[in-house]
Amino acid sequence: MRLPALRSAMSADTADRITLSFPADIGKHGRKRLGQDYYKGWLRKTHDAVAVGDEWDEFTDVGCCGSQMDLPLRVEEVEGGSRVGSETGIEYTEREACGVNPGWSVQYDEPEPVRD
Repeated sequence: MRLPALRSAMSADTADRITLSFPADIGKHGRKRLGQDYYKGWLRKTHDAVAVGDEWDEFTDVGCCGSQMDLPLRVEEVEGGSRVGSETGIEYTEREACGVNPGWSVQYDEPEPVRD
């Protein structure tokens, strides 16, 4: 297959948009990080195939000292193909809380983790 034909086949299989859900117990700081262009770009670069129900164990920094905040994401919807590409739109929706580790407690405005 020639390169232009390969590119065309790959773009036809690329998702136009995906919707990821995040737990309700991620506070303002985590939500802000999720919405940043650099974070969406990271997700596009680190995930290839995508399907409804996939779970992605992600994280982001809390802004200091190398601490991280866990961000368990779940694929809720996929429009178009089954691959994530550089042009795939990423949207978010909230789901039930799951007791996520919010990271370094001094820097963030996150709620306390849910305890069972």
